[in-house]
Order: sequence, then structure tokens, then C-alpha cells
Amino acid sequence: MISTMQGVLGLASGALVGFSLGLIGGGGSILAVPLMVYVVGVSDPHVAIGTSAIAVAANAAINLWNHARGGTVRWLCALTFAAAGIIGAFTGAIFGKMLDGQKLLALFALLMLVIALLMLKTRSRVGLPDVRMSWDNMPAIVGLGLATGTLSGFFGIGGGFLIVPALMLATGMSIINAVSSSLVAVTAFGLTTAASYAWSGLISWELAGSFIAGGLVGGLIGTRSARLLSARGGLNIVFAAVIIVVALYMLARNLSSFLS
Repeated sequence: MISTMQGVLGLASGALVGFSLGLIGGGGSILAVPLMVYVVGVSDPHVAIGTSAIAVAANAAINLWNHARGGTVRWLCALTFAAAGIIGAFTGAIFGKMLDGQKLLALFALLMLVIALLMLKTRSRVGLPDVRMSWDNMPAIVGLGLATGTLSGFFGIGGGFLIVPALMLATGMSIINAVSSSLVAVTAFGLTTAASYAWSGLISWELAGSFIAGGLVGGLIGTRSARLLSARGGLNIVFAAVIIVVALYMLARNLSSFLS
């Protein structure tokens, strides 16, 4: 059972996670786990991870629906990418468990900074307006899907921050299409993780419900903001800025362990 205050804090935290997923297609896991532990007050980190996984997957699915209504999801590209990514995620998780967790987070933060710089470098690129999967781009979609899934499984966090630029690189699609389509993979990766934790009884379903309810509202605002920023050419900059802030925070928390 959760307290009334935990329920309210879960609603507010879920709204923030939903907003991030709707706006940039990422940030769900990076935000949800710390919010579960430090704001809502979940004492067991395994329960926090399991509950976050199902909440993020559900919020990603809700935001996917919001974006799909706007016709910005490239379904075949997204489903193929996600299928390859699931295979990679299982493989990456095996190797990720062999390394120290704080060193993993520091490495991931450095990777995020590289991605952010690349996004800023290509911020003026419009992208192809009507991308479709073909024999020409299918190898890149499968290959980058496998690589992204492996990295997501290896680091255990932050799938959306990797998926969006990978989809843009594989297909040449615009960032709004990549943000929308990335939610297919975020949903799939989250459900894969959640199934494992649910099997072990490590999910607080009441708290997950509060997170998901809050995500409904936050996701609608995030999706509308993404469309507005995309039309004005600012979504790439916002995406890169969020990545930089999160990466610097992660480095500050974990760099000492990485250097030791």
C-alpha cells in the first residue's frame, strides 16, 4: 500500500516523465528511477526500477498514441528498429552486469555528450518529409536498432536518448518523426524490463498507476510542445540541451568512481 502523499507525488512525478517522453521521446528511465527513490520515497531500489519500467512503458505507449494521431510515426521503420533492439538489449544486459554500476553511468554520460554535440551540429537539417523503410535503409535500421538496444541493455538506462539520433541516422527522417517513432522502441524495451521485474514481484502497481495517470497529462503537453518546437526548428536544440544537462549531472555523480 502507498500513502496518500506518495500517490500525489507519484502523479506529479509521472506528469514530468510523461512530458519528457512526449517532448523528446527520452528521459523516462533517467527521470523515473530517481523520482521514485528520492521524491516518492520508494525504499527498495529494485521496486523503484521495476515500477519505473512499467510506468515508463505505459507513458511511452500513451505518448506514442498522441504522436500517431498527428501522423508523425513511421511504423515499419519503428517496429523493425524495436525488434532488433530487443535482441540487442538482452545481450547488452548480460555484459552490463559485469561492470560497476557507477562506472557504467559515467561512460553513458560521456556517450550522451557526444550525441548532444552531433545533434547540435546537425540542428539545421530538416530531414526527409516522408521516410519509408526500403531495401536501401533496412540494413541501417536493423544494424543501428541492434546496436542501440545493446547499448541500452548494457547501460540499463536512457533508451530514448540513443534511439532518436539512431533513427535519424539510419533513415534521414526529421527529428519529430524520430521522436514519435522512438516511442515504439521505448515501449518495447520498457515492457521487456517490466516483465522480468513483475515475474519477481518487484512492482508497486498502485504507484505505477499514479505515475501513468500523471503521465497522461504531461504527455499531452509534451507532444504539443514537440510539434510547436519542430515547426519552429528548435526541437533539435531542446533535445541536445536536455541531454547535456542530464549527462553533466550524471558525470558529477559518478566521475569519481569512474576515475578510481
